[in-house]
Parts: sequence; C-alpha cells; structure tokens
Amino acid sequence: MREFIVEADGGSRGNPGPAGYGSVVIDATTGETLAEAAEYIGVATNNVAEYRGLLAGLRTAHALDPSASVHVRMDSKLVVEQMSGRWKIKHPDMKPLAAAAATVFPPDQVTYEWIPRAQNKHADRLANEAMDAGKRGEQWSASESTAELRSTGAAEAFQGRGRAQLSNTGPGETPKGRGAVSISGSAAGRDQPPPAATVTTTEKSSADTRAARNVATPTPGWAPADMGAPATFVLLRHGETPLTPQKRFSGSGGTNPSLSPVGQDQATRAATALATRGTIQHIIASPLTRTRETAAAVADRLGLPVTIEEGLRETDFGAWEGLTFGEVRERYPEDLATWLADPTAQPTGGGESFADTATRIAATRDKLTATYAGRTVLLVTHVTPIKTFVQLALGAPPESLFRMELSAASISAVAYYADGNASVRLFNDTSHLR
Repeated sequence: MREFIVEADGGSRGNPGPAGYGSVVIDATTGETLAEAAEYIGVATNNVAEYRGLLAGLRTAHALDPSASVHVRMDSKLVVEQMSGRWKIKHPDMKPLAAAAATVFPPDQVTYEWIPRAQNKHADRLANEAMDAGKRGEQWSASESTAELRSTGAAEAFQGRGRAQLSNTGPGETPKGRGAVSISGSAAGRDQPPPAATVTTTEKSSADTRAARNVATPTPGWAPADMGAPATFVLLRHGETPLTPQKRFSGSGGTNPSLSPVGQDQATRAATALATRGTIQHIIASPLTRTRETAAAVADRLGLPVTIEEGLRETDFGAWEGLTFGEVRERYPEDLATWLADPTAQPTGGGESFADTATRIAATRDKLTATYAGRTVLLVTHVTPIKTFVQLALGAPPESLFRMELSAASISAVAYYADGNASVRLFNDTSHLR
C-alpha cells in the first residue's frame, strides 16, 4: 500500500477577508512532492480556508491512489483535533466541511498530526500565493518554479520527517486557545472539488519583501512614498479599575466599572506621554465607562474631542463577568473547556464568542481605516480588541491572543497601508506612566 503525506494550510487576510488555501501531497517513502493544489476562495475565515486546504489535499491524494494510506500534517490545532475526533465540532458552518473531508478516504486510511507552522512552509506558501493571485484577479496556471521545487526541493521539504512521525500520537502542544476566528457560511458551502493548481514563488517573495520593509522601519512615514502615509491606530488600553488587579473577567456585559484612583493616575500619565509624542490627530473610544474616562483625560490634555465607537467595546463574558479564571473553572468547568477549545463557543449565559468579537473588530478596522486614511488616531479600548487588532495585522494564528500581555494603560500601534499590508509596534510599557 502506498503512503502519502498531505500537508495543508489556509489563511485569511482580515479573518474574515480575502482567503486562500494550499496543499501538497508527498510520497511518504521518498519525500517527493507528487502534487500541489491552491485556490483563492474569496472572502472567508482562517478556519474555512484551513478546512478547504485539507479537503483539496485529501481529494488530490485520492485522485493519485484511492487505496493509499494518508497522514495529514497541519499547523491548525483546531482542524487536527476536530478531524481526529478529540474535539467536538459545534459550529453549524464547520460541520459540512469536516463531514466532506471525512468521506474522501475511509477513516482507517487517514491519520492526523499537528505540526508547528515552521514545518508547514510549503502549504503556507501556496496559500499565500493563492491570495496574492486572487488580489490581482488572475487565474491559476501551472508554473515552472513549482515544477522545479518538485525535483530539487523535495528532499529539503522532507528533511527531518522521520518515519516515526507517522504515528497517530498527538503532539505535546497546549490545546489551541481562544482566538479571533469567525465562520463564513457562504464559503463553507463551497464543497465542489477544487482544481489542482500551482503557483510561482516570485510573487510571494515580492510580497514578503514589501512586508519586511514595512515592519523594519517603525517610524512615522513607514510606508514607501508611493503608497502615501498609513492610517495609524495608536491603541491605548484603559487604566485600572477595581477588577483589574484581581484579574477578573470584565467585559461589556458586567458592572461597567469606573477607573480606580490608580487607573485615573495612569490615564493622566498616558495623556502626558501622548502629548509628548505630539502625533495624535483624533481620539476614538469604546462606549464603556473606563475607556470614556481614560479618553477624557487624554482629550483634556490634547484639546481634542472624543468620538464614541461601539465596535471598540470589550467582549461580553456572560455569566463569567466579575469572576476570576479559577472561579469560572470551579463553577463552569465544561463550558470553560469548550470555550478554550473552540473560538466560536460563547461563555456561559450567552456571552460573546471571540469569533464574533473578531468579526466586529475587523469591520470596525475597515470602517476607521477608510475614514482616517493617512492620519494618526488614538483608539482607547480594551484587552481583547487590542489583541485582536494586533493578531489580524500580523496574520498570526488564533492562539497568539493568549501569548500577548497588555498592562493597564499600555500603548501599542498598528499602521495600515494602501496596499493592504500592516505593521505593528508593541510598546506595552507602563514605565512612562510612573
């Protein structure tokens, strides 16, 4: 029996946003690249694109040999755990994609393994090239550079993949956490077999060069002159409230606390720091009390009005509002476990999922970048919105939200350019507030 390795990936520039997938079928014995598939799928989310990549990879492998055993390797913990049957699939838009993938081969012919993103570069490259081509409105065609990769790069792509890795043992990785992910029903419904396609590496190299240049020069006027000045969002987390030092859930559905005396002092010091920067042209704040009060302190110092934006509010944590993580784990253990594993899950009592939060933040971002192109705007908001702005700008995986720490009254910044690229500055330093 032949053995194939299928590596698949998908991405969305905006989540939801322009999305594409890539997948590659590799001979498990020789490491030879046998086939590739890639497609731009329109506006969708990371989850949808990842599942579409899996589906395309399995179908491509099936076309090569329906009797082969297949070992799927992906850097999406969510897809791997759901397809392995260890995590439940609750969102109705995800179920058809998973069901379609499960029927390509008999279940006993397919195993799944999570791998780090660094080991999934081939599929990731294809996904990005698919999105690049979609942005240009071009059709897919076979390319010479990919053919060269099959003959000269297969050994490198296969390097380090010992045969022992073909076991069904799960990786020693922390389960995928809460993330900025939402589901697109229209994209999920597209389950026709995607055409196998190949792409060039030149396009991705050019995109990588542009992105690196943007990130490497974190000063005013980061973008090349022909793109004009970016829309720059300076992201200020509100000052402390009585709940902040106790690390309690404090969203948009709780008691709506005011700043504590410490928080008021932090807001005043943040205002001084921003006045020293001298770049803020507009101030926009979440509607909650703590952000209004923080914004007011800055506005008084800068002499600017404050505009309230509903889209900047914090996530609603439902029945968990006011509780510590430990208290939630004690009272609602099953709900918490589901919430940690599934970004579309809501907190107990009908709170807001992080998927819904991400959709809201993406829409707010698009509205504000269109309104304030070329200007520097202070957004006074909360932990989850700020992390989501950063995660979306970086195109980082959903679990990156759990790898960021934002102190009260800390400052970060994201600049958005005319070509769709973004660069991030993470200050996250309150030393200037003391």
